Amino acid sequence: MADLKQFAEQLVGLTVKEVNELATILKEEYGIEPAAAAVVAGPAAGGAAGGGEAAAEQTEFTVVLKDAGASKLAVVKAVKELTGLGLKEAKDLVDAAPANVKEGVSKDEAEGLKKSLEEAGAVVELK
Repeated sequence: MADLKQFAEQLVGLTVKEVNELATILKEEYGIEPAAAAVVAGPAAGGAAGGGEAAAEQTEFTVVLKDAGASKLAVVKAVKELTGLGLKEAKDLVDAAPANVKEGVSKDEAEGLKKSLEEAGAVVELK
């Protein structure tokens, strides 16, 4: 029983980035969709960590560029404008897709970034 409690404490202590990595592992290696993993982790985190910490995690999103699409140059320009990166850094980020464009942003900002990138022709996912 103590091992399960320790495991639960480790899950609650994960950062947003670690949760995203865990979701990827669960999907790729075990066939469990990340949305299902988030649903399972959500109530456990809320019950064990107390309301404040769980609420903070739910308001942070990561904007992930999955694919640059057909108009790669437009996507590079959009990434450059939205992130403040230099041209080379923006191009490197687009070339490395799938890659995180921004982490720890609000839902409104994440949706705005997603919309702008999709208008440029990119395939974007929010985590």
